[in-house]
Amino acid sequence: MDNNINFVSADKISQFKLPRFSEIPDVGLYLEQTTKYINKYLEPIGFEITGSMIRNYVKKDLVKNPEHKQYFADQIGHLIAITVLKNVLSLENIAILFENQQKVYTDPVAYDYFCMELENMIFYQFGLKDCVDKIGNTSSKEKKMLRSAIIAVSHIIFLESCFSMLSLEKVNE
Repeated sequence: MDNNINFVSADKISQFKLPRFSEIPDVGLYLEQTTKYINKYLEPIGFEITGSMIRNYVKKDLVKNPEHKQYFADQIGHLIAITVLKNVLSLENIAILFENQQKVYTDPVAYDYFCMELENMIFYQFGLKDCVDKIGNTSSKEKKMLRSAIIAVSHIIFLESCFSMLSLEKVNE
């Protein structure tokens, strides 16, 4: 689990939108390009990934080995999800979650659900919407597990933002 969450404001959150699976480049990005691409999307919620983290996730078989040193859409989608989920789950539990998800959903379906649900929960936490939307038409244990992890992430992002703001106010007194 990671405690390196940066200050997040409601203004930043209002700009938060993850790329859907069909929008992720599938032309092959090198490690540095992959890192920059992912960080551009995760910056509004205060998360980031490094090249060494990516190499570690590949080594632990959470992400497929790059092909000719390049990462493609399925790998990038997994890296985005790992970067978010590692704040509330161990890497071992993320591997189990992915394994179970792949028994029920294709990577594009699972990833797009992840994106919609994360935006849904974060916008709700920061008061940018009045209620949580019901996402998707199916119900499964795998979907409920992922939703639970996303709810936990949204709470952590919100709480860290509140504590950062309180610290800032204290410094400015």
